[in-house]
Amino acid sequence: MKSSIIAINPSFPFLHFLPPSPLTALLFSPRKNPKSLHLCTNFSTTLLLFSLSLLFSITFLLGIFLLGFLRSYQNSPLPCSVSSSPEFFAASLSSMSSSSLLDKEEGVPRLSYSAMVPLPAHGLSGNLSEPEREFWQQPDGEGYRPCLDFSIGYRKASAEISKEKKRYLMVVASGGLNQQRNQIVDAVVIARILEASLVLPILQVNLIWGDESEFSDIFDVEHFKKTLQADVRVVSTIPSSHLMLRQPIHSKIPRDITPNWIHSRFFNQLNKDGLLILKGLDSKLTKNLPPDLQKLKCKVAFHALRFAAPIRELGEQLAKRMWIEGPYIALHLRLEKDVWVRTGCQTGLGPEFDRVIAKVRESEPEFLTGSLNMSHTQRKLAGLCPLNALEMARFLKALGAPKSTRIYNAGGEPFGGSRAMQPLISEYPNLVTKEMLARQGELARFANKSSALAAIDYIVCLSSDVFVPSHGGNMGRALQGHRAYVGHRKFIKPNKRAMLPFFEDTTISEAELSSVVKELHAKSLGQPELRNYRRERDVIAYPVPECLCQKP
Repeated sequence: MKSSIIAINPSFPFLHFLPPSPLTALLFSPRKNPKSLHLCTNFSTTLLLFSLSLLFSITFLLGIFLLGFLRSYQNSPLPCSVSSSPEFFAASLSSMSSSSLLDKEEGVPRLSYSAMVPLPAHGLSGNLSEPEREFWQQPDGEGYRPCLDFSIGYRKASAEISKEKKRYLMVVASGGLNQQRNQIVDAVVIARILEASLVLPILQVNLIWGDESEFSDIFDVEHFKKTLQADVRVVSTIPSSHLMLRQPIHSKIPRDITPNWIHSRFFNQLNKDGLLILKGLDSKLTKNLPPDLQKLKCKVAFHALRFAAPIRELGEQLAKRMWIEGPYIALHLRLEKDVWVRTGCQTGLGPEFDRVIAKVRESEPEFLTGSLNMSHTQRKLAGLCPLNALEMARFLKALGAPKSTRIYNAGGEPFGGSRAMQPLISEYPNLVTKEMLARQGELARFANKSSALAAIDYIVCLSSDVFVPSHGGNMGRALQGHRAYVGHRKFIKPNKRAMLPFFEDTTISEAELSSVVKELHAKSLGQPELRNYRRERDVIAYPVPECLCQKP
């Protein structure tokens, strides 16, 4: 309900709820001329007083009933014993200072309406064992709420920056969906630093998947512009007056660049040329930005970068199909061929499959991102390899995940096909993918669109009760921060370096392994983690304390 406050007549509480009747007409009719009235008898006076008393009694009881109904309605459980809901998030954002909110009446979404919010987490009900109850228990958010209240200085500067029409920044974003999202976030921050208008970022064609999607294919352009209009002016195209035949593209950008470096390096040139083109921004901007710019990163990542309507609608439909059956786990299994090539790890499928990966790696060594001076075993024990299906099954079982749990797999096509997934499916048979959830024809428009398919996975994963990535990565970090931002939904990041030696120990029992695994992950289940504990942490993955504050 948008509002439970009802204006009432202070002189006659609850009376204007009543339908018109002879009695109400009598009570509120104009006073007649005394000459036309007969003398009132004691009986008529008594009758009138009795009627008034009865009316007030009925309306008072009706008011009590209405208030009780509204309260019970607001607190009533949702289907499937839901104990928490997105109301937590909306209420938190609505408490932001008015300076950080946009005017919805003018067609600009308020922050409390613009964020992508998951479906409610399921409550702990039914015949659950203690390990199962412990597994589904959501972490304590410790009172942290979204707080994107920008400083007075930031807001004053916004008046000029948001109307800038002389300086334009264009950015080329590369990589997969979540890698591109990170670069778009940084592009907005850089545009703000340079006091420039931002041209909608160009998504470079992905060489691995061949995806030629444009910004408007993946994200809601108008929503992006409107959400950021108080921070940076966003335009769809460069004005013809700023087009140059030989505009240089700056791609050799060092790592860990600061706002001062950006301003001193590019501002004068941008002032002169009117256009700056940057490429290769991935992980180049420093993680230690001023508080206002950290908040801007959160605003872009969690509010402005809303997926395009077709993606959003299908993603939400698939999430509801998972959610309606009860609590579910979302896994991001990194078992694709390119992952094994890049990490330099063995697949766990045997020598035949490992030889195929080694051959590709030798022919295309530029794809290898793992340490060249480490053996396969050393990489694995150092936590540099993704968990395979067998290891993920043992991990979930040790944590107490019920065998009947529904699991959504957000990974791509695994190298080795069904053989690669068999150990996990044997232990958890209720494993599904978007292809299995979607009805006939629903995914047809997204064929060969890897970014759109990854966005659909993102939406379903966001609404899961538990999310587990097998190998970190950009999607894992993005969901870690997003789930924290919308209420600290359970997020379990496997401590591979500490855990895998116990997996290799054949003498340890399942009960002992379960005890060890739970102890190793007791403090990493999605509860608030301060970003400033390790200064290299990105605010997008660790939004506390810049974007989430403790409020009573």
